[in-house]
Amino acid sequence: MTVSFKFDFGIGSAPPSPYIQVLPGTVYSEVPGYGFESNERVSSRNRDETDRLRGAFCIPLDAVFTVDLPNGCYTVTATIGDAIAPTATTLKYGAGRMVLHKAVTSEGQYAVHSFTVKVTDGRLRLAFSGIAPRINSLQIDEANQATTIYLAGDSTVTDQETFPYAGWGQMLPLYFKTDVAIDNHAMSGRSSRSFIDEGRLAAILEQIKPNDYLWIQFGHNDEKPDAERATEPFGSYKEKLAVYVEEARARGARPVLITPMHRRKFDGQGRIIDTHGDYLLGMKQLAAELDVPLIDLAAKSKALYEQLGDEPSKALFMWAYPGEFIHFPDGAQDDTHFQELGGIQMAGLVAEGVRELGLSPLLLYLKGL
Repeated sequence: MTVSFKFDFGIGSAPPSPYIQVLPGTVYSEVPGYGFESNERVSSRNRDETDRLRGAFCIPLDAVFTVDLPNGCYTVTATIGDAIAPTATTLKYGAGRMVLHKAVTSEGQYAVHSFTVKVTDGRLRLAFSGIAPRINSLQIDEANQATTIYLAGDSTVTDQETFPYAGWGQMLPLYFKTDVAIDNHAMSGRSSRSFIDEGRLAAILEQIKPNDYLWIQFGHNDEKPDAERATEPFGSYKEKLAVYVEEARARGARPVLITPMHRRKFDGQGRIIDTHGDYLLGMKQLAAELDVPLIDLAAKSKALYEQLGDEPSKALFMWAYPGEFIHFPDGAQDDTHFQELGGIQMAGLVAEGVRELGLSPLLLYLKGL
């Protein structure tokens, strides 16, 4: 049986079947299996438009709408707008993966946004934020034929949990249309070795199917001296990366190697100092030897940082003044990890690499951002 839900948000008369009306007071419970996790900051208006699906809406101010779903891929279509006021909505799903970033509509304008997600824990969580968020209607349909991009990497890729930290894997959904889902298995502190030893690659291989993608970015922690993570650039590093490539191909999936982005470290002439050294060369050698597509995020990040300059490039990274962010009361000075802006920029560079490589058919699903 195909799973499909249609929700109409807002006060007023009941919507036409098969739409389910969602009010500010519709709080999630296991029965019926949908609703806002908290309605403390959810309100509603009905502009009495002819089309109820647009005229009525909820204002989900920093609110999460949850739907119980069987694990799998789903295409989500959200209608957002207001007959008399401009709106601005940011939308994330799951562990903070961003699908809309400050999406705006003008007075009387309605926007329909569609994206594909992968549900892995029996529940889809849609987190709304923004200065004037709206949700008019929501449709969720199974997407069994969707292509999944599996991400294997470290803290610069992972779904970071503490705002404003962000890995580029969290921001990657911004750049893809429907029928491409992102499944981010990257984990902080992992190297090409420890990711395998902890069974994280095996978890991907259990799910990956023909024509899916496995994107691999390691290097930051392969440089660490501890035995659990350390690899040699032209030895065990290449050997471990080859395991990812060969295992993906054995299942009919498509591997892509991604060089680790540079840290923010400038010399006196405003140029980036390379802290990865032979690990970049090792990955490039392996890509050539095994004929694997490679996105050179190291080169792309270097160009971006140098274009911005030393001080302005801090805006990409987790640099913060004391009191600027609630989770970092003493501030932060981190030249490796990104704020959301940096994660968005890195994901954009990766998407640019897909376009440059002409990765077909994935190329067809890139948004024109």
